[in-house]
Amino acid sequence: MAGLRWTARLVVGLLAARASAAQELGQVCAAAGKVTVGQWASYSGNGGQMNGTTLRLAIVGSERHGDTTFYWFEIDHTSGKDAARSEIVEMLVPGFGVEASEIRGLIVKLGAAPALRVDQMKPTNPVLEFARRCAGAQALGWETVAAPVGSVRALHAKDAQGWEAWVSQDVPFGFVKLRAQDGGDLVLTGRGTDAKSSIAETPQQLPWTTPRP
Repeated sequence: MAGLRWTARLVVGLLAARASAAQELGQVCAAAGKVTVGQWASYSGNGGQMNGTTLRLAIVGSERHGDTTFYWFEIDHTSGKDAARSEIVEMLVPGFGVEASEIRGLIVKLGAAPALRVDQMKPTNPVLEFARRCAGAQALGWETVAAPVGSVRALHAKDAQGWEAWVSQDVPFGFVKLRAQDGGDLVLTGRGTDAKSSIAETPQQLPWTTPRP
């Protein structure tokens, strides 16, 4: 009987821990959706197709349209296979939650080519993808992630499609580490609040676009 009571307490404890972790994951995902101009986080890839990859995410500006504040979200990516194949993408998006489906503006710079404003293009919105996956993932528990910036306590989460991440409210954009299905990792290397646009030039305006303020 004593053994049965001990087992029952253990099961109840595990269920409570899982419920708490799930609630905490929701809080982390919600916090990741609250952004400020200037925040940035940088990452490096290790293993798999991400090996040698460098990535910086940043909020480099904002615009007010009607009752909504839109943010210029920059993705600065360099391939590990060919550093010359760098790309910078800036998207004007209405926040970082699951409602961030609209892309109001788009600027692209590929390698040494001139930067172009191409608002007519409708790429996959990585902000929306991360928000959806984070919201639908299962919390596996808190872990300490060893990163170049030091050890970071993060909540380990995984979804049914194999997306795996370690997330924290203390990191801009929420994630400390991402793991691809091929086993490659993208790990936090830096963070800050002083981001500026990586595109120094004025983007060329295509005939069907509106100039960036």
